[in-house]
Amino acid sequence: MSSLAHHFATEAYQNAWANHRLHKACCQLTRAEFAATRTSFFPSIKATLNHILTVDWYYLETLERSRQGLPPDDNPGRHYEPEEPFDDCAALAAAQREADRRLITYCESLEDAQLDDAVLIPRRIGLVRERVRRLLAHVFAHQIHHRGQAHAMLAGTRVKPPQLDEFFCTEEAHLRAADFAELGFTEQAIWGERTSAP
Repeated sequence: MSSLAHHFATEAYQNAWANHRLHKACCQLTRAEFAATRTSFFPSIKATLNHILTVDWYYLETLERSRQGLPPDDNPGRHYEPEEPFDDCAALAAAQREADRRLITYCESLEDAQLDDAVLIPRRIGLVRERVRRLLAHVFAHQIHHRGQAHAMLAGTRVKPPQLDEFFCTEEAHLRAADFAELGFTEQAIWGERTSAP
């Protein structure tokens, strides 16, 4: 269970857990609060969370099609039309959960030897060849980057931002137990070992 491919799977689980926690907090906002103009790279929590999702759709489709031996879709830009497909936080959260499950499934199916497989990414300049491991690292970094922005914007609202760093450490398993129950995750399924403190 200590392979690099397994580490990417744990990152996918962490990604889903952090999104779950953040969306649960953001869904306490009114629709007006969710869409309100704030200071960050994107001008609102709504815009930021929509961006995370649409970029996930784009990369997930590319990764999945590559795994199936298919070329990139002829119109990958459709994932950004509209740029913000969801006005409602609950609907956005449901769509993100589905995307997160797809990412977990993809990562769990990987073996170390496949991490250097080539993926063709459609860009404005044409098709670009990338390695699976580098593309996955980019996807996780992109999520963390923008999730942090949404988290900071949430700090300017009446809703307390949730902790998003209680995932990998063994002794913090109890702090994520309720979230895991809601998500249907288990420590055993993710790490393949007992995670009670020694």
